[in-house]
Amino acid sequence: MNYLKKVVLVIFCLQFSLFLAAQEHPNIMLTKAGIDNVRKGCTQYPLLQQSFAQVKDAADKAVEGKINIPVPKDGGGGPSHEQHKRNYQNVLACGVAYQISGDAKYASYVRDVLLGYAAQYEKWLVVHPKSKASNQAGRIFWQILNDCVWQVNVIQGYDMVYDAITPRDRKTIENKLFVPVLKFITENSKETFNRIHNHGTWAVAAVGLTGYVLNKPDYVEMALKGSDKSGKTGYLAQLDQLFSPDGYYTEGPYYQRYALLPFVIFAKAINQYQPERHIYEYRNKVLEKAINTSLQSTYSTGVFFPINDAIKDKTFESAELVYGVDLIYAEMGGKADLLDVAQKQGRVIVSDAGLKVAKDITEGKAKPFQYKSLIITDGAAGNEGGLAVLRSGSNNDQQCLVFKAASQGMGHGHFDRLNILYYDNGSEVFSDYGAARFINIESKNDGEYLPENKTWAKQTVAHNTLVVDKTSAFKANLNEAQSHYPEILYFKGDGEVQAVSAREDKAFPGVSMVRTSVLLHLPELTKALLVDVYKAESSAAHTYDLPFWYNGYVTDASFKINAFTDQLRPAGTKYGYEHLWMNSNDSVPGGSGYITVMNNKRFYTTHFAGGSVLNVKTVSLGANDPNYNLLNAKAFILSRSQSHDQTFISITESHGLVDAIAETTTGAKSTVSGLKVIKADRDGTSFSFEVQGKVYQLIMNYTDKNNFIQLIK
Repeated sequence: MNYLKKVVLVIFCLQFSLFLAAQEHPNIMLTKAGIDNVRKGCTQYPLLQQSFAQVKDAADKAVEGKINIPVPKDGGGGPSHEQHKRNYQNVLACGVAYQISGDAKYASYVRDVLLGYAAQYEKWLVVHPKSKASNQAGRIFWQILNDCVWQVNVIQGYDMVYDAITPRDRKTIENKLFVPVLKFITENSKETFNRIHNHGTWAVAAVGLTGYVLNKPDYVEMALKGSDKSGKTGYLAQLDQLFSPDGYYTEGPYYQRYALLPFVIFAKAINQYQPERHIYEYRNKVLEKAINTSLQSTYSTGVFFPINDAIKDKTFESAELVYGVDLIYAEMGGKADLLDVAQKQGRVIVSDAGLKVAKDITEGKAKPFQYKSLIITDGAAGNEGGLAVLRSGSNNDQQCLVFKAASQGMGHGHFDRLNILYYDNGSEVFSDYGAARFINIESKNDGEYLPENKTWAKQTVAHNTLVVDKTSAFKANLNEAQSHYPEILYFKGDGEVQAVSAREDKAFPGVSMVRTSVLLHLPELTKALLVDVYKAESSAAHTYDLPFWYNGYVTDASFKINAFTDQLRPAGTKYGYEHLWMNSNDSVPGGSGYITVMNNKRFYTTHFAGGSVLNVKTVSLGANDPNYNLLNAKAFILSRSQSHDQTFISITESHGLVDAIAETTTGAKSTVSGLKVIKADRDGTSFSFEVQGKVYQLIMNYTDKNNFIQLIK
């Protein structure tokens, strides 16, 4: 045996001995060392007590029912899909219930479920009958992603009842179920396992957790460093490549939320079994930053900003953020304002980390969560644009502007460069459609993304950003979009002028775009004004459309809206326009005016100016939708035809109140008036407006970052 082989053998033996030293069960979220304190905490601290009661209730229902392990046959949301999902949830719940209560019936349930799977797993089709070419097939579910989610949950339940199962039954479960699952993920699904993507994250977490619990170091190394153990893929490479230095996940907040669960659970296991890896410190604490960034990527209601392929009802109350908040607070030095989030979540993990959170809440250590105005860089090196968030007001009535100048975000990205979202009064004012999908509703394309996700939701016109010649950015070409990203020109998150500005030169050939958005605080007003300046330059003439997708109802306008009342036609034939009903198309005298919308008992007046020739179109979503897949949505579009350079300026005022109980309305008329363009060229933009008779002038200098914006009173 040569010297190199001896070194490798010694390293492997040391690694193996470390695993053996850590082979006590449980040893992931709940630990053998901490279990006595957690049991006591379940009787002492209300939030932990309540959380365990919920888990125990689910476990009791499971053990009282009949075990059902169906042959896989349905897509997302179908009976077999949902049953296998319930099974992994029940296994995890019963594992926790066993550890806290000590009642053997819960361990017996887990054993029987896993033995049932062990008796069938290798008999099932290797390729699920409902698999699709768009995703790698699973064996239990229609896609491998769900198989990995199943394994992440089931292996934790097994870890909790490990000592209550006989060695003979453990051998059957491991050799007939878990080892075949490991081989299926790492061999049959090798492409997903080595993918730098949220599917890959779930895959490596499933394999790594199982490797730790079953004492299989080889699989752990594969999970950490990829199937060839080179480090080019695997968990560590995903931490390197999927997150920016600020902890922004390239696919956007919705998928950041989803991917966090496998990231944090696997990190917890690594820290338990191999603390010498210092995983919480990895890449300048990128995992801690990712959890904080995820929380900052929500509105004050807890709802995630619906950027890219997002399901819009997800909040920080989801399980992924419960895990994230508990772990960051208990093990990564998180601040006391995280306890405020935990209180709003209404539960903790029944674990060592959940114990600390619940204890400190009971002891009154919570502080209000601090939402911030900030810019979050995108890209592994932090140089691929970013997401800017401007906030004003208390958490109870917060104005929030989201400015997307981030990279494409891989396959889940939308073609929405320089898009904005605007929130106020607990509601979306200018909204984003998110994804076209009815998740786990089998009758809607097996719960998968609908065709309209490509023809509508991803297209540029579906967003609050500029459309050139009725085409989408990069002509909706993913590979082209993935190769380019915007440039952040300016950011200021405090003071009377909070602002962000970014440039995009590649989205439309020959067109350079600069957008600058501002939350402007004036002494005459209790709410900040949203000021938005969108500038396009080109040597050729183009048609420019700038949509504002609004919630609520139009109550007033400075011009007559001549609605088409007896016949509707689609606004175009492709790039999303085929799904828009053209409701009106009016020329606005002088190129300036306003539209007022009432939303959630408050009025929003958008004053606009864009040159002497300007049209305002009103549109609604629903054309060319024979299967009724599209949700209701409405927009007004500022439009200019055959223009080389074009600047759209808008000021949106939040004002007034509708009191339905008292049947009164106050402040329905905007106090802003007289919006006038003074200058709009390559170097900058300036304009004036009045508030309650007082004239203000805003000057933007695109060539001087040190003097980018001036407010003249």
